This record gives sequence, C-alpha cells and structure tokens, in this order.
Amino acid sequence: MAEAKTITTNKPGWLDLSSADAAASREFYSKLFGWSAEVSDDPQYGGYAMFKLGGKEVGGVGPRQNDQQPTAWTVYVLVENADATAEKAQQAGGQVFAPPFDVGTQGRMAIIADPSGAVFGIWQAGEHSGWEIEGDTGAVCWVELTSRNLDAAKRFYTDVFGWTATKSEIASDMEYWTFSLSEGQSFAGGLQAPEQMPAEVPSYWQPYIAVDNADATAAKAKELGATVMVEPADIPNTGRFAVIGDPLGGVFGILQPLPRQPA
Repeated sequence: MAEAKTITTNKPGWLDLSSADAAASREFYSKLFGWSAEVSDDPQYGGYAMFKLGGKEVGGVGPRQNDQQPTAWTVYVLVENADATAEKAQQAGGQVFAPPFDVGTQGRMAIIADPSGAVFGIWQAGEHSGWEIEGDTGAVCWVELTSRNLDAAKRFYTDVFGWTATKSEIASDMEYWTFSLSEGQSFAGGLQAPEQMPAEVPSYWQPYIAVDNADATAAKAKELGATVMVEPADIPNTGRFAVIGDPLGGVFGILQPLPRQPA
C-alpha cells in the first residue's frame, strides 16, 4: 500500500465525519469499504473513532457538535502552524469558524471557510500526523471543491497554502481546475458550482475514496441504505466515479481509477 509516512504540509492529509449517529456511520463505512473503527476510550475525545484499513489510519468519525449540524465529511489541510495559517486565511478573505485549539496530544486544529463559503479544516500534527494510506483502494484518492465563486477560491488557496491552479482538459462540458504544490502531482480539483445546484447548498469540499469497481460499490451502498446521487459514469482519461449520500446524509465520492500503465 502507498503509506503516507512523510508529512507534506499545505496539502490535504486527513478527513473525518461528523455524524448524527456515529455508531451507525461506523457500521456503514466498515461494511462498504472494509474499514475497522477503533473508538477512543479517552473521554476528552468524545467518542471519536479512527477508521483503519489494514491497520493503517484512513479517516475518522465522531458525534456532531450539535443537533443543527448536518452529518458531513470535513477535509483537512496539514499545516506547520495552525495559528499562523488561521490568521493568514482570515487576511485572505476566509472566515475562521473555530479558532485554533488543541485536540489532546494529537495535534492542533481550526475550522475555516474560504471566501466562497466552502468549509474545511487545518491540522497541525502532534501525535497524529494524518492519514497513513492514500490513493489505494479503500483510501482517499482525491478531494474536490465545488465553489460558488471559484475565482475567489483559487486566489485564496494560492495565497494561504501556495497551491498552483491549473486548468484541466478533463471535461469538455465544464471548466475544471486541478491544484498542486509547485510542479508536483495534483491532489485536488475545483469547479464552479453549476447553475442547477440548489440555492441552499453552499460551496463544499468532497472527498473521493478509491474503489476497484465503482458500479459494484454503488450497488452495495444502496443495499446498505445509501442514496446514489450521481450514478456511476466514466471520466475521460481518469476512471469511473459516482457520488453517494450515506444513510445519514454524509456525501462522498468513489473513484475507480484507470489501470496504471506499466512504466
């Protein structure tokens, strides 16, 4: 497996689910992706659990903070200094929803919204340094921003994290951008919110989990009580994807990448 042993800051490196029923969410994702879920017995973590694949951490899940909060996934960008990054984000037009705070001895975090309203987290590693696998089956392989003001969002992430935004030729029917650090491999995508997106839906970040068979995974998700919001479809030169709403409303994507070409 592709283990993420070296911490690369200023790029996505963790995600977790705030759930209206954390036990039900643990059961759903364990059955869908083969994850195990280990709940911390330390009361300061409030029932937070680590999702693991083959013993390696791939994400987290815990109870939502209040009854008004929807069940939702949060993508985190790894940073060297959460306080400095939060200040920089505010200066760049973002909104700091939750100022930096310590999470026990695990690390320090904050919750931020970019200028278009998309919410994400930042994570300064302590004992916990982020996901330990990425890109392989059952692990995060991509994250994607759907923004109501993509131009403003691109400027924000460039200013705060040093991302490079590159226009992609992935689709002829829409403008799609990818994000990377310098000349490195892209790790995220972004698109302008489509006109048909309901007015009440804000800009958002969405994670994608790599799967071996998108159609079979979507069918299994339905059997487990999920809603397939976007049926499996091909992405030219990329693979096959679908978008799923879990039984409690948490939205995520799945991606069946094209087979890797031999070197």
